Amino acid sequence: MPLGCQMNLSDTERVKTVLHSMGYSETEDENQADILGIIACSVRQKAIDKVYNRIAKWNKMKNRKSLLTFVSGCILPSDKERFLTLFDLVFPMSELPDLPDMIRQYGIVTPAGLQYPEMNTLASVQIPTEKKPFLQTVRLPEKSIPTFKLNPAIGIDEFWQVEPSYSSNFEAFIPIQNGCDKFCSFCAVPYTRGREVSRPSDEILKEVKRLISNNFKSITLLGQNVNSYGLDKKGEEISFPQLLREIGEYGKQSGKEFWVYFTSPHPRDMTDEVIEIVAQYPVLAKQIHLPIQSGDNGVLLRMNRKHSLEQYRHIVTTIRRLIPQATLFTDIIVGFTGETDEQFANTRKVMEEFKYNMAYIAQYSVRPGAASSRWEDDVPKAIKKQRYHKLTDTLLKYSLQYNQQLIGRKMKVLVRGNDRKNGYLSALTEGKIVVRFESDKEELIGQFVEVVISSVTPLSMEARLSEQIQPQMHYKESENSLLNQAIHR
Repeated sequence: MPLGCQMNLSDTERVKTVLHSMGYSETEDENQADILGIIACSVRQKAIDKVYNRIAKWNKMKNRKSLLTFVSGCILPSDKERFLTLFDLVFPMSELPDLPDMIRQYGIVTPAGLQYPEMNTLASVQIPTEKKPFLQTVRLPEKSIPTFKLNPAIGIDEFWQVEPSYSSNFEAFIPIQNGCDKFCSFCAVPYTRGREVSRPSDEILKEVKRLISNNFKSITLLGQNVNSYGLDKKGEEISFPQLLREIGEYGKQSGKEFWVYFTSPHPRDMTDEVIEIVAQYPVLAKQIHLPIQSGDNGVLLRMNRKHSLEQYRHIVTTIRRLIPQATLFTDIIVGFTGETDEQFANTRKVMEEFKYNMAYIAQYSVRPGAASSRWEDDVPKAIKKQRYHKLTDTLLKYSLQYNQQLIGRKMKVLVRGNDRKNGYLSALTEGKIVVRFESDKEELIGQFVEVVISSVTPLSMEARLSEQIQPQMHYKESENSLLNQAIHR
């Protein structure tokens, strides 16, 4: 169960591989599971609250069945200490290759193993290689509960060697870098994932080529600071622009259609060369996620973002000049410690200037371990909520304006599955704008199709398959109204 960012989703795919190798299979029903785990995210309080809620439920389940629980992912020391008393296993993702031994030695035993009371350790107990329907577990005495020191940077190369069990047969996430050296004052990532470490480029390119040969259509390169790739191995590894160029060249040679994305870049490391290369190669998707966090230089300084509004503006100007068709996404925090009304107004002006297609807006919450946790959280929750809604209104205004310009246009989209609206399929444009269209052809899922945009809302569009074009095209005012009500609820 992944919580948080796409990196955690990618990590989960490798966890699945390890568990599959032990003979386990997935189930949608927690009540049928022998092992339950969470890939956690300590970056946001809301995500970590979900972990505590879920483990409370799982521990109650242990009163009526044998069950092993584990947690990994981004975990702050303060959360880790509590997790050690709540979960059976707590380990950093870099130790994933050792998970089978952890399970064998510390959690699961066979019924036969229980016949030998003289065994005071489980080190020699082995589990069967095939899945058993009623595999039993035991709880060890408190003093025997194992602990694993969180040292995320050690062993990450071995973790990357684990081949993922992809959650999709047409979309994939490829980790290319782990950790962070930026130390933003609001962020816990350097303390949960360690310093920046770049994955060998030959491994990355091998995985990309394998996916493309298997007809994957969408690939996302992942990293906490994805565009700092290679900076920790200067002279030993290629740079991020060079990596993109290698992928772009392979795309040209393969003759296959696919889109490659990357997230999340840091403005400090976003060079003109990266933008030039994205503009040059068709397979490099024309969508840029560029977190700004605040539109005020004073707040950016307190956040230790290491970039100014002027530097950020240069990047956006370059994107608009070289890739005018690109959509622009961002991350913003409202109510950061000390943020004044004037500073918030500057952030709102920035949203009006850059006209984002999507903004992931978060109300600031203190994370223990981050530098800002030592400062007073002095912006009232009511003010944070008010600022959140104001930025949301601005986002909806400009994303709607952009989408309205697409009415009547033919676009290529990647069909991703059934839409919530019965009888419709859901897809994404290259710029990651959600599109739904009427169709019962599930064989289109995982394929590129051409549609014509017929109506829009601020954050999504409706279309018709190009061979089913009809003249009535309009803007759904009522649907937009419903969307606004939902967001402000």
